[in-house]
Amino acid sequence: MRKKFTFIGAGSLGFTLALARDILTFDAFKDCEFSLMDIHEGRLDYAEKAINRLIQAGKYSATVSSTTDRKKALEGADGVLITILQGGVDVWRHDIEIPKTHGVDINVGDTRGPSGVMRFLRTAPVMLDIIRDIEVLCPDALVLNYTNPMAMLCGYLQRLTDVKITGLCHSVQGTAHMLADWIGAKHDEITYTCAGINHTAFYLDFKWNGKDAYPLIFDKVLNDPAVANAEPVRNEMFLQFKYYPTESSGHNSEYLAWFRKRPDLIEKYCTHGTNWNPGLHAFILNEYLETELTWESRFNEFITSEEIELDRGGEYASHIFNAIFGDGEPFVFNGNHLNHGIISNMQPLACVETPILASPTGLQPIQVGHLPDNLAILTDLHARIEEIAVNAVIDGDPWKVYQANLFDPLTASVLSMAEIKEMTQQMLDQNKDFLGYFKTLKI
Repeated sequence: MRKKFTFIGAGSLGFTLALARDILTFDAFKDCEFSLMDIHEGRLDYAEKAINRLIQAGKYSATVSSTTDRKKALEGADGVLITILQGGVDVWRHDIEIPKTHGVDINVGDTRGPSGVMRFLRTAPVMLDIIRDIEVLCPDALVLNYTNPMAMLCGYLQRLTDVKITGLCHSVQGTAHMLADWIGAKHDEITYTCAGINHTAFYLDFKWNGKDAYPLIFDKVLNDPAVANAEPVRNEMFLQFKYYPTESSGHNSEYLAWFRKRPDLIEKYCTHGTNWNPGLHAFILNEYLETELTWESRFNEFITSEEIELDRGGEYASHIFNAIFGDGEPFVFNGNHLNHGIISNMQPLACVETPILASPTGLQPIQVGHLPDNLAILTDLHARIEEIAVNAVIDGDPWKVYQANLFDPLTASVLSMAEIKEMTQQMLDQNKDFLGYFKTLKI
């Protein structure tokens, strides 16, 4: 029986195209049905054209349709992929710009801290509406979320539904490939155990053909200028923590108290890195502003191109679907789920990012055990802050939004308690049109 894959937020064209391409590489899905949904009709039209181009190039028997009707798109789905953005650039730019006026310098702002919390407040009600539709229209579907802030959204939804849902981020496999390249290893020769929370997870071990590769990585970070200059923040974290983190230097710099609280530190650690995101202020905001002007021309080029890439990429989604309702080949990946003892020294309701086994029986988290104490302090602090933010949404309580921001390491390293309260109030007021479910917006 042909399988149906529904994309909610299909106008996220890069994600939609890559994930659809990967799904089609599995024999069980070559005749699948893609149902695309977005509220942006222009982007939705391009998504449908792009996937049709994939189907044509690969001579697949799959079909694709698009709609702005979410219920129609979800009906009877086997797999659901969520890649939404609640509020356009003109909305979420204030998540970056308001903290900056108070002295808090943000690089990306989609995960945690005052910017990530505000994105969560806007996005959570919409995500819950999607899940409620899934409960009725395709209750047995497997839901894979790519929308940030990953940990807060997954932790929120997994408290409120029995729908099978996990969250995916490519930072784990992406960083593993980067480290393998640094030491000259082939990607398929590397094994690792990675655990923590989304965007703040660490490789507890990293092996090349079964042997500890950390001494080789230490040597590269200390003695190879190209490697040392690639990731200044992450490499410093590695040297001090003894475990390598999963997320880019720029992203990591905004989660911590040590790298962005003074101009001289931003200059030293967050300005001159040579990898994709060294840590400049508003980096992703500026990328989005540029993309707003170029996305249509880029996808016109793809649609009219004679050469179409059909090989599977590095995202987990297609492997997970295949393991559960494709050919049944088991697949281990890092996904986001409520802890419930998987990491023994983190709180039970932390949304952790740990190895999960996907198989025809479903998703089974793999026991991690005890994190090293230094990593547990950092990850559990963030998880507890995220739990306060989740409760702020559940209770509609602006005071809890303030409390979440109060303990953010970067924010607390720059501002006083009163200043954090003032900043939080300004951000709540700016987003009042999205926060009608709050009892009041006055802290």
